[in-house]
Parts: sequence; C-alpha cells; structure tokens
Amino acid sequence: MKKIALLMLWLALASAFIGARGQTAYQPTVPQSVVSSIPASKTLSEVHRETFEIVWSTVNERHFDPTFGGVDWNKVRKQYAPRLAEVKTDRELYALLQQMLGELHQSHFNIIPPEAIIEDTAKEPPTGGLGVDVQYLDNQALITRVDDGSTGARAGLRPGFIIEQIDGTPVAHIIERFTTGKASPAIIRLRSARAIMTSLNGKPGTAVHLAYLDARDQAQEATIKRARLKGELSPRFGSFPPQYTEFEAKRLAGAVGYIRFNIFSMSLMEKISPAIRAMGRAPGLILDLRGNPGGVGNMSQLIAGLLTSEPSSLGAMHLRVGSINFNVSPQPNAFTGSVVILMDGRSASTSEVFSSGLQEIGRAVVIGERSVGAALPSVLTKLPTGALFQCAIADFKTPKGVLIEGRGVQPDIEVKLTRATLLAGRDAQLDAAIAQIQKLDQ
Repeated sequence: MKKIALLMLWLALASAFIGARGQTAYQPTVPQSVVSSIPASKTLSEVHRETFEIVWSTVNERHFDPTFGGVDWNKVRKQYAPRLAEVKTDRELYALLQQMLGELHQSHFNIIPPEAIIEDTAKEPPTGGLGVDVQYLDNQALITRVDDGSTGARAGLRPGFIIEQIDGTPVAHIIERFTTGKASPAIIRLRSARAIMTSLNGKPGTAVHLAYLDARDQAQEATIKRARLKGELSPRFGSFPPQYTEFEAKRLAGAVGYIRFNIFSMSLMEKISPAIRAMGRAPGLILDLRGNPGGVGNMSQLIAGLLTSEPSSLGAMHLRVGSINFNVSPQPNAFTGSVVILMDGRSASTSEVFSSGLQEIGRAVVIGERSVGAALPSVLTKLPTGALFQCAIADFKTPKGVLIEGRGVQPDIEVKLTRATLLAGRDAQLDAAIAQIQKLDQ
C-alpha cells in the first residue's frame, strides 16, 4: 500500500495499550518535531472543531463500506458537532470523538492521546510492570501468568490468585465504564483486562498496593515495586511506530517446538524466521498467539510462507474500491511438520488473519478460546492536537469468505482457562496443544 505499513492492531483502549503478559504492546510514536502545540493564531475551540472535522471527514471518505454498516454518518455528525461547545479540554474532546466513533460498532477506530505517544528516539519502554498477566474471567481479575524472578513472583503472587483492589480502588470500579453499552462480551472482557493491567503498570521503580485472594481464598495485601520491562523497542516500520516486543523460542517435552511473540512487529522477523527453520526436525510446532493484539498485517503472509509448501491465501481485505489478497508464497526450508496455534480472548487482528487462514487451508489446528473478532486493516493520521487517529480502511474475509470482524476465530479444540488448573500450576491450553501434536505424530 504505497510503502505504508498496514496496521492490523486493535487498540482496546485509547489510553492503554497492553499486550501479551499484560505488558505495554502498543505505544504509537511520532517524531518530536511533529508533536506541536496549538498554533498561536488559533483558539482551543477552533483546534477542537478542526480536529472533529478531520476525524468525521476521514471516516466519511475512507470507510470501506459506503453505507457505514447501516449507520447514518451524516446524522451522527449533526448529533455530535453541537456538543463541541461543551468541550473545555483535549481530554474531553478525545472522549467525545471516541464516543462518536463508537457509533460505528467496529474495531480499529480509535483516538490515541499525546500522552500515549513516545519519541522515536526512546531506547526502552517507559512503562514498568510486576511481571504478571491478568485476564477478566467470570467477573474476576484472575492472575493467569507470573514471570519467574519478577517482582510479582518475589512478592508471592501466583497464577490463580484474584486481584480485588489496586491502590485502594476496587477492580469493579476500574472496569465499570466498560460493563455498560453495546460492546460484545468478548470486547468487554478484553477492555476490562487491559484497564486492570493499566492500573497495575506504571513508571519503573514506583510501587503499587494490591489486595487479593490467595489459593485458599484468604485475603492478602502486598505493596510491590514495578520493574523495567525486559523486552525491546522495535524500530519504526513505515507508519507502524516502535513497539515493545517479546520473543521466546524453545523445545518442550518430546522435542515439540514452541514459539511465542507478543506482537506482529517486522523487527521480530529476524528472530521468527530462523527460529521456525531451526524446528525442522521437531514433531510439531506450537505458535502461541495468546494475548497478541496484531500488528503489521503483511507479516501474516511472511510467517505463513515459512509453514507451507504450496501457494495459498489467508483471505482478502476489501476496501471501498477494490480488494487485496493475502497471498502466501512458500519459502525455502519451510517447516512441514504439524502446526498448532494457541489463541485466547485477547488475540486480535493480524493474529486472527493468520490463524483463520491457516486453519481454513488445513495447515494448522487452533486450540484455546475464541478470539476477539477485531480484524479491520487501519492507518494512522496525526491530528492538530498532537493525538493520533486510527481509522479502519478495509474489512477482512477468510479464504472461504467468512468475515472475522465481530465473529472471531473459533478454535478447533476449545480449552478454557480455569482457576483450578491455574492454581494447580497447569497451563491446560498448552497441555492440549502438546497432546494434539503427539496425536498427529503417531
């Protein structure tokens, strides 16, 4: 697309960009030179109106569906434009714009405030964490993963514990703004989990106070320092800004291959490609995309080419005019063994394109939970206030013509996380993936 990185990364919250293991996964970045203050010749209200018009007009001109999914976009403008008179701050403007975009009931339409933007020259992520991951399951903030050696682990946190308060604020209050409205249950759970992680994360060296239930449902409290994230910031790739990246490759029991990465960032191809080729003699390969929110859409084709021996397609995206196929070309020394993809209710965008495509052509078995259902390619536009506007420009359908948006990827083998298995120290989804490879290898 004319050297513009195609974004297939869903932002669950405009003010919180959290990925695998609850760490910062998406922090849009623009050069400092373009993050300008309001021109002296314009008043705040004039800048707000200009920003409003840019957002509304961009959707009006670039939305892939000229009917806007049945939404009267002109009527929406008439409904929201008068409310600009009540807006006094940029934060209030962003809330108004996000609410207006919510009328579309589609993913990948987001306002990203300047405070979420870091500089291109940043050497490391500005956010610290406890080394834990949290999911919102059964109306509870459940710890699902704790990194070995992390500050959370040293403080005694374990998978299966339930967080009840963060810095004195009940979890119910942290997520209450997401539990109302017309969003799907899957998106509500995702937004809730990310809001909780946003509250847990913060500047490295600062502390957070937790109230939680342990394995015996006994009330406990702990004050834990946040540590700097261990991952790396990737370089900018076209319009796709630097990202916090994590990568892991190893052999599991029975020499089964395992690869996990938290985001589809092009810089990770330097690690993914050799890691897949190194698994050549493994009986099978597990690709762990749990919690992966997507990223550069074209990476799905590149990775699929390392797993296939015949030309194929992962599907196609459809713009207002024309379409673009996600064709896959086999690569030298491709992995030909069994492939299992792990997904959960936080896997989105490029993760869904990649998984659904390989699933439909019979190349991979998907295990875990249904994905988010947010697979709209998008681009970023800078706004006069210094914020960024993420706008979807296409929809996406699988090789069989199935629309992923709002539906998600249904796993071939559904395995849900439960508190009981977590407390027992088991990863039931990973266990099921290993068992599936052993079955196919017989």
